[in-house]
Amino acid sequence: MAESSIPDTLNSVFDASLQDRYDPVRLTSESIVPIFELPLAKKVLGHDADSEAIARIADASTSYTTFVAENARAILQSPCDGLTVKQTQSQILHIGLAALFSFLQSNVTGPPLTYNSAETVLPSALRSDVEILRAVRAKNIRDLTVDGEAAYKLTPNSELFSVAKALLVDANTGESVVAKTASMRVSFLHQKMLSEVTSTLQDSIYKDVEALNKADLTADEKGRFLLERAIINTHHGFDAKARADLDQACQVRNFEFALTGQMGKRTKFQERDTSQLVVLAKSTDETPKSTDASGPKTVDLDDDTLLEAISFTESKATNVQDELSPALQSVDPNDQPILNPVDSAILLAMASAITNTAPENGLTREETQPYATRVLEGGSSNWQIYTQALLVRSRVEGFRSRTVERSVLQMQALVDQVIADTATDDSAAQQPSAEPTTFLPRPEKSESASASDRLEYVWLMNFSTRWNLESELAKRWVELGGLRTALEIYERLQMWAEAALCYAATDNEAKARSIVRRQLYEATGSNEDDENEQFDGPERSPSTLPADAPRLFCILGDIEKDEKMYERAWEISGSRYARAQRSLARHYLALTPPDLLKAEDAYRKSLAISRLNHSAWFALGCVQLELEHWEDSTDSFTHCVKLDDADGEAWSNLAASMLRSSAPEPTPDVDVDENNPDVDPHKRKREALSALLRAAQLKHSNARIWDNVLTVAASIPPPSTPFRDIITAQKRIIELLGAKKGEKCVDGPILAMLVDFLCRAFDYDSLFTESESDSGRIIRSGTLPGQILSLIDDHVVPLITHSAALWLVVSRVEVFRERPAAALEAHEKSWRATVANNAQGAFQMGDEKPWLEIVRSTEKLVREGYAKYGPMDRENQQAEGDKDLELVASDWRFKARSAVRGILGKGKDFWEDSEGWTRLKTLQGEVTGN
Repeated sequence: MAESSIPDTLNSVFDASLQDRYDPVRLTSESIVPIFELPLAKKVLGHDADSEAIARIADASTSYTTFVAENARAILQSPCDGLTVKQTQSQILHIGLAALFSFLQSNVTGPPLTYNSAETVLPSALRSDVEILRAVRAKNIRDLTVDGEAAYKLTPNSELFSVAKALLVDANTGESVVAKTASMRVSFLHQKMLSEVTSTLQDSIYKDVEALNKADLTADEKGRFLLERAIINTHHGFDAKARADLDQACQVRNFEFALTGQMGKRTKFQERDTSQLVVLAKSTDETPKSTDASGPKTVDLDDDTLLEAISFTESKATNVQDELSPALQSVDPNDQPILNPVDSAILLAMASAITNTAPENGLTREETQPYATRVLEGGSSNWQIYTQALLVRSRVEGFRSRTVERSVLQMQALVDQVIADTATDDSAAQQPSAEPTTFLPRPEKSESASASDRLEYVWLMNFSTRWNLESELAKRWVELGGLRTALEIYERLQMWAEAALCYAATDNEAKARSIVRRQLYEATGSNEDDENEQFDGPERSPSTLPADAPRLFCILGDIEKDEKMYERAWEISGSRYARAQRSLARHYLALTPPDLLKAEDAYRKSLAISRLNHSAWFALGCVQLELEHWEDSTDSFTHCVKLDDADGEAWSNLAASMLRSSAPEPTPDVDVDENNPDVDPHKRKREALSALLRAAQLKHSNARIWDNVLTVAASIPPPSTPFRDIITAQKRIIELLGAKKGEKCVDGPILAMLVDFLCRAFDYDSLFTESESDSGRIIRSGTLPGQILSLIDDHVVPLITHSAALWLVVSRVEVFRERPAAALEAHEKSWRATVANNAQGAFQMGDEKPWLEIVRSTEKLVREGYAKYGPMDRENQQAEGDKDLELVASDWRFKARSAVRGILGKGKDFWEDSEGWTRLKTLQGEVTGN
C-alpha cells in the first residue's frame, strides 16, 4: 500500500514516528481502529494467512504472538505495496502501539474499548468459535510465563498484548528512540503482569533503558525519561537509584518542591498550632485551575477527631532541611498552585520510592502522605494522575487507625471505578463472570475522562492492572479482618494461590491445602465439588496444569513441609523458577542440624536464574560464613552491597568475610615488601574497616558493629593506625552502652594504645601557640591529641568506678599534660580500686592471687606515685618573691607509710612471713629510710 493511499488522519501520525523522538505519539481511540484496518495491519495480523498457519494457532502448536512476530520480520525484510523500509517500520510500530494503548485502556485506565478486540485483531477463523478463541487466548497468556513466573490466567483482551509484544519487542522495529521506548515499555508492562520480578525481563528492560540514556533527548523528554526510569527502578527494588533519578528529573525540569514544617492544626480540638508536615511545590509552567475539573470519587475522612485537611496558619513555613527557595517562600500551604502533570507524577513517584520497611534509611509512611496530599489538594489537570494520588494516599492511610476506614473505602471506590471502566462485552472474554461486590454507589459519568487523557501520562506512574488492584484490595480486607470479603475477591478472580495463602495465614491450612491440590492433582472420588475431597489422586497432565503450577507447588511445599514439592516446582518450570530453590534452601536450613552444603547449592541455583535477588545473596553469604567459605561469602556480600548500598548488615558481614579470608597478613618482621613499597600490607584490613564504617553509618545505633570498627581499626599497626576511627568508635560505644554497662564498655588495652601514641608522638608544649598558652593552654578539639584527651576527659573518666587499669591510663595522660597532682590522684584511685576489688579474696578467703595483686599495686603507688610525684611542684603556680612553691604532696612519705601499714595490718592473719609480706616490709623500709 502506497503511503499516499493512507487516510489523511493517519499521515501526520506516521510521519511523527519517523522522527527520532523519545515519547511515542499518543494515539486516540478514533485513530486506533483505522490503523488495525490498514492492509499492512491485516497482513501482519494474519487476516489473509493460509489455513495451515491458522490451524497451528488454533490447536496451540504455536502462539499467536510468535505468528505475528514472524509475519512482521518477513515483511520488514521484504517491504511491499510501494513502502520503504522506514515507512514499513513506522506502520508496524504504530500497529504495535495501537495494540499496546488498547491493552492499557482495557486493563488499567479505561474507559471501555469502543470495539471488540478479538474481532478487530484476530483472523476470523480464530474468533468465530468461542472455544477456539479461549484456547488461543489461554496459549497467549501461558506463553507470557518467564522464569517460571506466570501471568494472570484471566487477563482480558490478551491478543492486544500479544500483538504489542510481537511487534514492539520480538520483531525488532529499529534502533530509533521511539522504538526503544516502546520496547522498554512493553517489557516493563510484561514484568508488572508477573507475580515476581524475573531476571530475563529485567535484563531486557535495562538494556533498552541504557540505550535511551545515551540518546539525544530534549529537556522535557529527558525529564520524562528520568521519571520513567525511576519508576522502573522502584519496581525492581532499587529505591536509592530511583530517588537519584527523581532528583535529576527535578533539576532538568526546574521543578522545585520541599518537605517543610508549617504551623497548623490537624485535629478538631486543637487549641494551639503545632508543626505539621507539608510539601510545598511549584511548577515552572503554572497550569491555571479549572472550575469544572472532573475526577474519581474522593471519599471523605469523616472522623470525629481529625480534620479533613490540615489547617495551616499564615505564618512563614519552616523547612525541616534547608532554607526554602524564594519561589517556594511565596507559596500559601492552604492554597497551592496546580502542578504540571509531570511534576505531580514526580511527587507520587517520590512517595513510592521511599523505603517504608527501614525508616532510618528514608522517610516513614507518615512522612510520605504529604506528597500525595499535595497532588490531591493542589488539584490535578489530569484524571489518571489524580486517580494515582488517591491510590497512594490510600496505601499510606492503611497503616493508621484513624484513617484505615477511609483507606479501604477509597481503594474500594477506585477498584469499582476501574472495573466499570475496563468492562468488556466480549462473550469469550477470559474474565470473572461474577459481578464484583461493592460498598459504594457506582461511579457517575462526571467522574470519568477520555481515553487519551487517561493514557497521556500513564507511563509516568506506577500503575496497577485491574486484577492486581483488586488483589491489593483483598489484602487490605485481610488486614482488617474481612476474610470473607477477601476470599470472595480471590475466588471470583480465580487467584487460587492468593486464596490459599489467605487461608494459611488464618491457621486454616487444611482448606489452603485443598485449594492448592485441586489445581495440581486429580480427585480421588467421582465428584470434584465434594467439600471433603482432598485431591490425593495423581498429578494432572502437563497440558492441564495451570501456568502458575511452580508457584502452587511451592505453596503446597510450605504447607506440607515437603521438599519434594519444591523439587517438582523446579522440574516443571524447566529449572527456571528461582523461588523453588530458595524454598529448598530455607527447608535445608530448618533441619536439625541444618544441611548447609545443600542450602548453599540451592541458593546458587536460584541466583543463577535471578541474579539480582538481594535477599538470596544475603542468605547465601550467611550460609557461607557458617561453612567458613570466606572467599565465597566475600563475593556474596559484595553482590549484596552492590544491589543495596544501604544494607548495613551486609556491609558488616562483608567485613567479617574479608577479615577471615585466606589472604596472608604481613608478619611483624616483614611489614613492607622492599621490592614493591607501594603495596599496602594491610589492604585487607583497610577494606574490612571501610565496610564496617559504612555499616556503622547505616546502623548508627548498633553497638556490635561499632565494637568491630574499634577492634579492626586498632589491629592496624603504626604508622598506619586509623586513630580517628578508633576514637569515634569508642565514643559511640560509650554513648550506646555507657548507661547500661558503665566502664565495661571501654576497651582498656585499646585506650592504653591511644595514650601510648599520644605520649610518644606529641610534645605537650608544642601543641600550643603563644596566644593559646596565654589563654589557658587549651588543645583544640579538632586535632588528634585534642580528640584523644576529649575521649578520656568527657567520656571515659565519668564512667570509671572499679577499674584500676583505667585510672592508671588517666594518670599517664595527666603526666603528659604536666599535671603531677592529678597524676598522683589517679594513682591513688587505681590503688584503692585494686584493694577494693581484691579485698575479699585476699583478706577473708586467703587467696594468694588477689593478695599479690594488692602487693603489686601498693608497690606501684609508693614507687611510681608518691615517691615520683610527691616532691614535685604542684601545677599552675607562679613564684612570688621568696615564697616557696607548693609541692604536690609534702607529706608523701607519711601517706606512703600509711598505705603500706594499712595493707600489712589487713594481711597479717593470712600472709605474715609470705613473699608478699616480705616485699611490703622492704617497701616500708624504703619509705622510712630504715
